[in-house]
Parts: sequence; structure tokens; C-alpha cells
Amino acid sequence: MNRDRSGFTLIEVLMAVVILGVGVVALAGSSATVTRMIGRGRHETTAAQVASRRLEALRAAALSTTPRCTAGAFASGGPTVTDKVTESWVVPVNGNLRTVTVTVVHPRARGTHTDVLTTRIEC
Repeated sequence: MNRDRSGFTLIEVLMAVVILGVGVVALAGSSATVTRMIGRGRHETTAAQVASRRLEALRAAALSTTPRCTAGAFASGGPTVTDKVTESWVVPVNGNLRTVTVTVVHPRARGTHTDVLTTRIEC
């Protein structure tokens, strides 16, 4: 008697289910990590935008007067809070080439993170 066998055995089906289950669990774990990374990137982008806007405002204030760098807005200041980002900035009082530093502190899942943006403005 010659029987034609087609289909899967019970062992093959169980192994396929186990392999598929491991893949789904790994995919779910990586999606949580990706979600955290996207959230952290959003906070870091916001902080960089706040610092960049402050530097551009200081640069515009420095160039708005003749002689340069005599505007009242071209001075150290802060801290101020914008979009959950605390910023403070330091503008040296003297010099033809002033190193301006903006420090931003933004939230993270476990505390806060500090970034420093520095540029030079010619007076």
C-alpha cells in the first residue's frame, strides 16, 4: 500500500509557532525602544531649536547697532523656560570677537540633560 502524504506534521507546526512567537516578542521589544528614542529625539530637537533661536536673537541684537554689540539686548541673561527647556546665556562684556554661550537644560526619562551651544560674534 502506497499512501500519498501531504501537509505538515505536528512537530513542524509547533516549531513554526515557536519561531513566529519569538519573532513577535522581539519586534514588540524593539518597538518600545524605538518609541523611547523618538521621544528623546523630540526633546533634544526642541532644546537645539531653543538654543539656536537665542543665538540668532543675540547675533541680530549685536548687529543692530552702530557701533556693533552696544544694544541692550546683547547681554547675558536667563534662566528662561520655553517648551520645558530652561535656557541661560553668557555674553562677554569686552572684546572684538566675543564667545557667546547658550546653555539649555531639557527633560529626559531619567532626569534632565544639559547641552551647551557656543558661537563667536564679531563686534
